Amino acid sequence: MPRKNFKTKKGMALAEILIGASIMSMAILAAVSAYSTYIKYAFANQKNIQASYVLEEGMEVMIFLRDTSWSNISQLSTTTTYYLTFSGSSWATSTTPQYVDGQFLRSITLADVRRDADDKITVSGTLDTGTKKITTTVSYWQGHSTTTKTISTYLTNI
Repeated sequence: MPRKNFKTKKGMALAEILIGASIMSMAILAAVSAYSTYIKYAFANQKNIQASYVLEEGMEVMIFLRDTSWSNISQLSTTTTYYLTFSGSSWATSTTPQYVDGQFLRSITLADVRRDADDKITVSGTLDTGTKKITTTVSYWQGHSTTTKTISTYLTNI
């Protein structure tokens, strides 16, 4: 029976184990990295959703103030930035910055509305005292910068 020379194949199993372990390690590292990125974006998205709710709440409060009395809206200055406060059982506007949940700065601005001869909203024309443009803005810190979301609508004296 001839003898086989195993000297050239020494260490081949060790090399296969090292290559297999490297491939497995890279796969696990890629999965952990992908999961970490997913979690980071999920938490960032949570803050975006909260900011959207705070923004919508600001607009709903302005509608509530309009429904209570048009003077709540018409007496506000168009050159002042307002903030909403909740005092016990009712909403009010304030010129003092108010943070919602300690992280969302919500502000409200009003603008006069002008209409042309066809009663369409235009930049110039006759002042419509029964309509105001309401802009709600929410600013919050996200990552390494401030993020700002804004919505606008027109409120009329109904």
